[in-house]
Amino acid sequence: MKTMLTSAVCALALTAALPVAAQTASAQTTPTPGAVTLIQAGRLLDHPGRAPRGPSTVVVRDGKVVEIRDGFVDASSFPGAAVVDQRDRFVLPGLIDSHVHLVSDVAGQAGFLAGVTDNLPVHAYSAAMNARKTLMAGFTTVRNLGDSGGVTLALRTETAAHRLPGPRILDAGNSISTTSGHMDGRLGFNDDLREHVAHDNVCDGVDGCREAVRLQVGRGVDLIKIATTGGVNSRIGAGLGAQMFEDEAKALIDTAHLYGKKVAVHAHGVEGINLALRMGADSIEHGTIFDDETLQLLRRTRAYYVPTLSVVNGYTERLAADPEAYPPEVLPKIRWRIQITGQSLQRAVPAGVRIAFGTDAGVSKHGRNADEFELMVKNGMTPATAIEAATVNAADLLGLSQEIGTLEAGKRADVIAVAGDPLSDVTTLKTVAFVMRDGRIYKDER
Repeated sequence: MKTMLTSAVCALALTAALPVAAQTASAQTTPTPGAVTLIQAGRLLDHPGRAPRGPSTVVVRDGKVVEIRDGFVDASSFPGAAVVDQRDRFVLPGLIDSHVHLVSDVAGQAGFLAGVTDNLPVHAYSAAMNARKTLMAGFTTVRNLGDSGGVTLALRTETAAHRLPGPRILDAGNSISTTSGHMDGRLGFNDDLREHVAHDNVCDGVDGCREAVRLQVGRGVDLIKIATTGGVNSRIGAGLGAQMFEDEAKALIDTAHLYGKKVAVHAHGVEGINLALRMGADSIEHGTIFDDETLQLLRRTRAYYVPTLSVVNGYTERLAADPEAYPPEVLPKIRWRIQITGQSLQRAVPAGVRIAFGTDAGVSKHGRNADEFELMVKNGMTPATAIEAATVNAADLLGLSQEIGTLEAGKRADVIAVAGDPLSDVTTLKTVAFVMRDGRIYKDER
């Protein structure tokens, strides 16, 4: 009964989180089955990593791309077709953020307090609003790497069915670490309260770590997220080095792979990064310190690096507003992270490491995901390779290359448009004028 009531409350919260116009947006833009939509593009980057096309038309039917034609095709070629005029805009595939936390973007002392005072329906409201912000920013797919309570697992279902506006979501459920590791929710509480905080996502030893993965698999997650090092925001002064033994990391990763789940690994210090790569990690999140072995392991294993550079924006903005926004055990780590962020990407780019776009939105602000592009370019990437990281590469990391990442026949019609040329000025992607997901128009500034 308790589970049923919780689910009902979450469903009401998710629906009520949005204005009436937002709640009905998908119904207003739902295409008739079999109907054709013609997107006329001034320029078209149908396959990031290749040269853009000139004037083109993307033909969409039943939520998928049917074909791409040169020039502006009008409705006479497809009687009854709807024409979407983007002739003065640059059109490209929907963007993919490989690392978000949709439940909140409250952090520091305020985030710790919210963890005590906010109940599950509040988290549901926040997740729904943040999902909408993310979609309106042009990100049509995200990988949500950690929350408790099942909020984003439920939101995943609602956005997939277009009952709520938001991106396609792959969800990791509760992130896993060892006791007193980055994902231990008991950190910061006094002794009287600590054991009353849920902690079935922490593990110690091989058997415990296998069980922790299986608990998340049983919840229906799409992937597993683990932490092999400490975290910047962890309320413990234990640093950012390795906080997991080799047999524990191997048990986590092997068990996830046994169930067909990829593993995203939160890791800052080089020892924890290299440990995860040796054990078979599919991606390294943050990766703040690299050494030569890291680069060799990344190339050999072909794991992806997800830099999450824009967390520094969240940190600097909160500290500018309140110098005491973070507790004493966290603040030195934040200052270190701000100072060093970008150095690993500067090494990874010339080394040929595979890079996927991810922001850690939630630490930074939702809806400003595209801020990451500017930082990627400042630290060694070109606009073209940064866009490729947010489309082709991210789709591969998520295991969705057959569905998204490019615009070609048979793939989902996830399409965005901007007024400028992002290949010349990547900051153009901060202002998206048109958003379509699965053939449904969610935003068109016209």
